[in-house]
Amino acid sequence: VAQNIFLGRELIAKGILSDKDMNAEARKILEKFEIEINPETLVGDLSVSKQQLVEIARALSIDAKILIMDEPTSALTSKEINNLFAIIKRLKAQGCGIVYISHRLEELQHIVDRVMILRDGKQITSMDFAATTLSEIISYMVGREITEKYPRVKEKVGKKIFEVKNLNAGRMVRDINLSLYEGEILGIAGLMGAGRTETTRAIFGADPKESGQIFIEGEEVKIQRPLDAIKAGLVLVPEDRAKNGLCTALSVRENIALPNLDIIASQWGVVNPKKENEIVEESVQNFDIKMAGVEARADSLSGGNQQKVIVSKWLARNSKVVMFDEPTRGIDVASKVEIYEIMNDLKRQGIGVLFVSSELPEILGISDRILVMADGKITKELDVKDATQDVILTYATKFEKKID
Repeated sequence: VAQNIFLGRELIAKGILSDKDMNAEARKILEKFEIEINPETLVGDLSVSKQQLVEIARALSIDAKILIMDEPTSALTSKEINNLFAIIKRLKAQGCGIVYISHRLEELQHIVDRVMILRDGKQITSMDFAATTLSEIISYMVGREITEKYPRVKEKVGKKIFEVKNLNAGRMVRDINLSLYEGEILGIAGLMGAGRTETTRAIFGADPKESGQIFIEGEEVKIQRPLDAIKAGLVLVPEDRAKNGLCTALSVRENIALPNLDIIASQWGVVNPKKENEIVEESVQNFDIKMAGVEARADSLSGGNQQKVIVSKWLARNSKVVMFDEPTRGIDVASKVEIYEIMNDLKRQGIGVLFVSSELPEILGISDRILVMADGKITKELDVKDATQDVILTYATKFEKKID
């Protein structure tokens, strides 16, 4: 952590790098901004939210006159977000100019004085924040009026297609039991560190399990690694799409084809170009992936289109259950609605949808049932009609409040 904070401006003692001095100074910086991280920890061992806090600490430590923050809260907890807003207000009072880039429009009211709206790489308008509304901002962002922020569809609930029994995998996945039915979206809510991501990774075989059973369409499947899950029809759209969901240096075509080589290659391992092109073109058309072409690198796409590539590559092989972990993180309002519509379409097709999100409004807006997690355990199951943000937060802090 300390080495990241001082990267490019390392502290030197007697002609050599001084880790001792950098750790001491990093500790002061982290404490100043109320960031609870050990400066000697490897950044690669931190959660996504903690990594983001390290980036913020590094930027704040430079005492800059102008600070640009690009989606700084996308992986932070409510407490961390409030702390960041307090820091921003303090910097503003000290004369620091801040450019704050965000798709989380509800945050703007807390810190913004003026707002500039971009669309397709062009400035659309600029105005005082006090003179506009969130609805007007959204309309400018997408070029049209969004009639439904959370487009829910109602489907008849069918047979059980997915079940997890007594799953245990480390401290953050303890005795997990859940069921998923045709025609529904199952949401999983909880605070950062509740064990939601760890649960999806354990189910998918990305992390080792201690015990537990997984059933798809009534039959038990043995999942020791992701390949076992993929072959069984169980796939994951991961939390960190750039790190775990895509090969960003490869093209869109290669990203879609890669997990489907068993379908597009002969028994001798030779790829059939015609079959590959059919799968890729169909995926691009079905999900309306916007790009320069299928040979464009994955990292050249917007966040929303990157998510579409990840989903499309899995559905090219007729997957039965799709787990979405924070699928709308860091993408614009219009792309969020497109992701919701993709989940709704899967729901209509009878494909199981499990949906993890830190944003309670979208959990409430899209899910049919909601599981609440705290400290690695499911603390409550709620029908969406009985759920509110307050109710979810009550059970999301159950391990702290010792609720009966």
